[in-house]
Amino acid sequence: MKNINTNIKAHYGDRLGKPRLLILGCGDVGLRLLPLLQHRFRVFAVTSQPERCAELRAAGAIPLVADLDQPSTLGRLARLAQFVVHLAPPQSAGGKDRRTRNLAAILPERATLVYISTTGVYGDCGGALIDETRALAPHNGRAMRRVDAEQVLRAWARRRSGRLAILRVPGIYAANRLPLERLLKATPALNAEDDVYTNHIHADDLARIIAAALFKAAPLRIYHASDDSQLKMAEYFDLVAAAFSLPPPPRLPRAELAQVVSPMLLSFMSESRRLQNQRVKLELGVRLRFSDVAAALPALAADRKTKPGG
Repeated sequence: MKNINTNIKAHYGDRLGKPRLLILGCGDVGLRLLPLLQHRFRVFAVTSQPERCAELRAAGAIPLVADLDQPSTLGRLARLAQFVVHLAPPQSAGGKDRRTRNLAAILPERATLVYISTTGVYGDCGGALIDETRALAPHNGRAMRRVDAEQVLRAWARRRSGRLAILRVPGIYAANRLPLERLLKATPALNAEDDVYTNHIHADDLARIIAAALFKAAPLRIYHASDDSQLKMAEYFDLVAAAFSLPPPPRLPRAELAQVVSPMLLSFMSESRRLQNQRVKLELGVRLRFSDVAAALPALAADRKTKPGG
């Protein structure tokens, strides 16, 4: 009887009449998501850092201390909520996403889960315009772990009748998430002949897409959580530099740039693709607030300058 009552409360909510939602990896995007969901859900936010509990509580969530790297800490999450947003990244090494595997082991039946993945799962597409049916070709460990996470969650959804939506996300930007330090250090970018297409989404729009996916996503559906920008990487840096009155980065051929930047940074400069985002607009009904980086940057620069320390 106790287990039956637990399942009923998880699905239909508590005495407040709200269903329960669990957020894993409640960082910047998760904090932007909270105001969009609090009127519909009783929200629980998982953190592995006890010192973050006050921040999460102040933002309107019920904090829970647990660690996806430690399965023994996850028992209290099982059957807690029928709605889950998985924002936690994989661990930094290995071919499998152990964190997502640990989560999948305790997810309840018939839960609704939105997983935030990455467009890096496609690898290099040579600048092609791609949709969500593009074959996966991950080129590095980060992307391979994301592919593993997607596969694990798909298997969970099929096995436990779960409702899964996968959002493949490109570079996230906001007033507090811009490459200003890189520009101040004059880190070089690729010259025009070698440059790659890069894709973007404002953190607020990503939060809105996640919220829409909870209610409107088709089961086992993939969505590109990307804006309408068609920019090469150095063009993006130039736009940010202009908006903040900074010098544009120097340009180098790929062979020379490979000698002066880290392997991780070079890997981001080695994949080129453009993303179609029609599913987000037509199926989820999302109207992007920041549909284009170039149009958004002046407002972001003004916002940053009006804040203390800006």
